[in-house]
Amino acid sequence: MDPSFIYEAKGQILIIHMPKELDHHNCRNLRYETDLLMAENYISKLIFDFSRTTFMDSSGIGILLNRYKQIKASGGTVSFYGASSQIRRILKLGGMLTLMPQFESKEEAIYR
Repeated sequence: MDPSFIYEAKGQILIIHMPKELDHHNCRNLRYETDLLMAENYISKLIFDFSRTTFMDSSGIGILLNRYKQIKASGGTVSFYGASSQIRRILKLGGMLTLMPQFESKEEAIYR
């Protein structure tokens, strides 16, 4: 597993603590690792934690969109929390703010 990603599984909830930089180099690892985790556990809620993230390129948007489609196809939900204004701007440009709700905290993302 890529040390820049930290995964936290709580029943059917998977929280992905994103790295400082999300780019094409580590997106490959994220795709592979989340495929495994989602196959092993019936994940119905995927939460991205952007609290450490300061940079994200189009590869990051691509992987988020891919995971969103995958979870939505099985009736699940995707959300995020901890995004700085810079990361929110990138998410908005990528159209992600209209797809996934944003929360202020991990607890709020889990329980709402």
